[in-house]
Amino acid sequence: MTVAEQPSRTGGAEPTPDRPRRGLRDRLSLDTIGLFGLSILLGLGVWQLASMQYTATFLPSPAETWAGARELAEDGTLLASVIASSRRILVGWGLGLLVGIPVGLVMGRFSLVRRLLDPYIEFFRFIPPIAFVTLAVIWLGVGEASKVVLIFYTTVFIVTLNTIAGVLAVDEGKLRAAASLGANRVQTMISVIVPASVPYMVTGARLAMGNSFLTIVSAEIVAAQEGLGALIWTSRNYGRTEWVFVGIVALGILGFLFDRVIRWASRRFLRRYAVTV
Repeated sequence: MTVAEQPSRTGGAEPTPDRPRRGLRDRLSLDTIGLFGLSILLGLGVWQLASMQYTATFLPSPAETWAGARELAEDGTLLASVIASSRRILVGWGLGLLVGIPVGLVMGRFSLVRRLLDPYIEFFRFIPPIAFVTLAVIWLGVGEASKVVLIFYTTVFIVTLNTIAGVLAVDEGKLRAAASLGANRVQTMISVIVPASVPYMVTGARLAMGNSFLTIVSAEIVAAQEGLGALIWTSRNYGRTEWVFVGIVALGILGFLFDRVIRWASRRFLRRYAVTV
């Protein structure tokens, strides 16, 4: 005998478990957006109050900075600077990831390789990229190559060290279990070590992105006609403090967006590796 399902007394569909969860998630998102907006407004208010105590040459107000941004946007300078800096950062940062992650995996997995390369890693990672700006210009010229190489230099050591830390943090029990199941070194690397190290790789990539912004400003100030660093330096030469603030704010917004994209991509595409960013 079969028992017919009884309809809901309200005549509507039964509430699913996902609905309360979805409603809570939506409320949390709205709260986050509201707090974010409130924080921005408070920051602008403090900026406005501080600017009222000084001249525009010393500390321009938000309105004056906005007017400067519109001026730079109308003649295309702001967009060209953002695109130039973004291109250099993404290319150099991407190359740093392509080299740093494999090197970190190999160094973390094989102690002999780690002992051979560790002196060079420890030596060069303490030399700031700005120390190589002059050499980069001499060796590679004032074109794009010098800036990209400096961003690569900034990225590769941070990513390598974080990847090594991820490999060394892998549970030995998982490695022994994989070996007992007949996995060779390549299979162990792909199925155990790489998934366990992904959170460290993501952390290294985010840290390297932040340092890339520090490097690109220095490189563009020394040898560049376009870019946010060049914009800041040129504005300083013309005595346009509001343009300097435009460049600084643009760097902050650009870095914020890049970091959010990395976090979003990590959560979306690396979910199977249990990445929590």
